[in-house]
Amino acid sequence: MDEKLYKKVKGIGASNLAFGIITLVFGITAGVMLVVNGARLLAHKSDSLI
Repeated sequence: MDEKLYKKVKGIGASNLAFGIITLVFGITAGVMLVVNGARLLAHKSDSLI
């Protein structure tokens, strides 16, 4: 019984670790894209009509 539980917890832990890494990479990528697009907007601020 304990061995089944250990295997199940081990699998869940591995999937949580993988999901965390994917979430971290996505967050960093989204943050970099936001900073780059914001810098582009600030660089072309004088071109706007508003």
